[in-house]
Amino acid sequence: MNKLGLIAVASSLALLVQGCALDTFDPKPDDPAYAPALPQEDLTSSVPTGSLFNPYSTNNGLYTDTRAHKVGDLISVYLEESTSASKNANTDLNKSNNISVGSIMVGGRPVTVKGYDTSIGLSNSSDFSGGSDASQSNSLSGQISVSVIRVLANGNLMVRGEKWLMLNNGNEYVRVTGIVRSEDVSSDNTVSSQRIANARIQYGGTGDFASTQERGWLSKFFNSAFNIFF
Repeated sequence: MNKLGLIAVASSLALLVQGCALDTFDPKPDDPAYAPALPQEDLTSSVPTGSLFNPYSTNNGLYTDTRAHKVGDLISVYLEESTSASKNANTDLNKSNNISVGSIMVGGRPVTVKGYDTSIGLSNSSDFSGGSDASQSNSLSGQISVSVIRVLANGNLMVRGEKWLMLNNGNEYVRVTGIVRSEDVSSDNTVSSQRIANARIQYGGTGDFASTQERGWLSKFFNSAFNIFF
């Protein structure tokens, strides 16, 4: 193999490795990116006054509820996701051309060449017909608890959380991040996933069942943008 061939093989292998790396996603439990936020401790000096009422306590409100409002609080999210999309397109094109030129006339008589007249006729036609139909639907329901990781200046709550289910042949996980308005949190400290702004909801699995549904590394390469052969 010449030097040029070696360079081509090396380039192909590099693209193969890069293409496979870009198509790899291996989630792990206890990911720091989805770790719950710890509540912020507010240490204040306690002054004995002889009263049963503690002015430094945050749970003394008679008319307050248990809705989340600070870092470390938990919110139960009801997953109510359902999407459906469909597209249909049909195209039909038809075009035809006909051109005819009569025989050459000289002295009022048609001119012939070896017994054939000199008339010319051209005909052209083209037809195209195409159609496409695509549809997709997704549905996700369930419940997951997330923690407040930050309280924004306008009172909105940044939340994140994950849930892992350990099954016989692998694990299933649900991950949720986004921003929730404090007004959308109900009195029982729950909120619908439809009320989460900039929501990122992930649902997937790991293990034998998930692995059998994934393409092999060679198939990933030939179906990626790095394939230079086709």
